[in-house]
Amino acid sequence: MEMQQVRYFVTLAKTLNFTRAAEQCNVSQPALTRAIQQLEHELGGPLFHRERNNTHLSELGLMMLPYLEGVEESSRAAKEAAKSVRKLENVTLTLGAMCTIGPQLVADLIVRFQAENPDVAVQVVDGEARAMIERLEKGDLHISLVGVPEELPEQFHQVPVFSEKFVIVLPPDHPFAKKEAIRVAELDGQPYVGRSNCEVFQFVTDDFMRRGVTTRKVFSSPRDEWVQNMIKAGLGFGFFPEFAVTDPELVSVPLIEPGYSRTIYLATVRGRPHSPAVGAFVKAARGHAWPVSELSS
Repeated sequence: MEMQQVRYFVTLAKTLNFTRAAEQCNVSQPALTRAIQQLEHELGGPLFHRERNNTHLSELGLMMLPYLEGVEESSRAAKEAAKSVRKLENVTLTLGAMCTIGPQLVADLIVRFQAENPDVAVQVVDGEARAMIERLEKGDLHISLVGVPEELPEQFHQVPVFSEKFVIVLPPDHPFAKKEAIRVAELDGQPYVGRSNCEVFQFVTDDFMRRGVTTRKVFSSPRDEWVQNMIKAGLGFGFFPEFAVTDPELVSVPLIEPGYSRTIYLATVRGRPHSPAVGAFVKAARGHAWPVSELSS
């Protein structure tokens, strides 16, 4: 069964006149008649009774009409939806974002993107880095903001969007809070409030150990707001990306000798066909005024 056969049948069912139906479908009457005959052959019986000037639906035709009308309507709706995607109308873009990225950074980008593309809805899915990479690969996400210490697999195309340094986060009354910078060696034996979703935790912990520095983890949570509140309460120091610190009452001090930093990339799956909405979002991200780190090395 071909879509043109369905369209011809539905039009003829409305007009009950082969000449007018052919005109509305912009085909010759013999072509429309042949298409109806082929459809009747496929469905196993006559769809119309032709009695001189009295053309009307047969019992089979009456039975098939709602089904084939539904097929034609679904086809029309699919074409309109595809047209909307091309025009960036009524489209949903699913964006993955590591939960360790400062939410304001993502919010600012989305606000700018939607101002330029008001008919594109953005759905944000956040989580730890590995989950975002896996969901992007599976096709659950159209695009994702990620950054991990190691290289992403080759199947991902990466556009760097911003870099940030890691800082030591402290309550204002902490002895280190007045320092211009903190050396890694000074953290030896200090109580530490951990972020369990930190994608560089193992890398930094191993580097600390090579330098003979050991901290005492006294609390850990996947939720950055809990971690920041525990730091503010005086439980210990925190280790954060500088733009992820959201509590204005906390003090961020640069970490040196050595310092650590990360680059956040906008990642897509290489070679996968993408909608215009993805291209528009990549363009917006490239042109976005991302914050620039002013911390010393």
